[in-house]
Amino acid sequence: MTSPVRTVIFSHGKESGPWGAKITAMAAVVRDLGGAVESVDYRGIDDPRARVARLIEVGRGCAAPIALVGSSLGGHVSAAAARALDARGLFLLAPAFYMPGFEAHTPRDCGCPAAIVHGWRDEVVPVDHSIRWAREQLAELHVLDSDHRLQDRIPEIGRLLRAFLESLGPG
Repeated sequence: MTSPVRTVIFSHGKESGPWGAKITAMAAVVRDLGGAVESVDYRGIDDPRARVARLIEVGRGCAAPIALVGSSLGGHVSAAAARALDARGLFLLAPAFYMPGFEAHTPRDCGCPAAIVHGWRDEVVPVDHSIRWAREQLAELHVLDSDHRLQDRIPEIGRLLRAFLESLGPG
C-alpha cells in the first residue's frame, strides 16, 4: 500500500517530546505505507500560537501532500495549522480543545477530514470536548477505554491511523 500523503507531521503534547512511544509507533505505520515522517520539537515553546507558527514553518518545508497528527496540545496546534498548510487530513489524540479560558481559541473549519482518538478516562482533557468538536466538525471519533496518555492503546491507535490515512484516497 502506498500512502495517500507524502509526509505526516507529528506534534507532541505539552509535557512530552517529539519521539515518544506513540509517535514512534505511528511513524512506523506511516513509513510502512511509504510516507515520510517529521516530528516537530516544541520543547521550550509554551505559547500555543508560537507552536502553530513553528509547525507552519516546518510544514512548508515538507513534501506535499501532508497530513497532521497531534496529541493533546499538539492536537490543538495541528488543527490550528491545518488550513494554512493545506493538510490532506488531521488525526488527533485527546486534543486540547475547549479548555477553560481558551474556549474561543479552539480551531474550527480545518478544511480537511479529521479523526479523533480519545480516552473515556481522560483526566486532563475531558472526553466531552472531543465529542463536541467531532459533532461540530463532522469528524470521525474513536473513544477508547483509556486515559489521557493512551499508552495502553498504542497498537489500536496505529491501526486507526493506518485506516484513516488509507481513507484519504490517492494523492
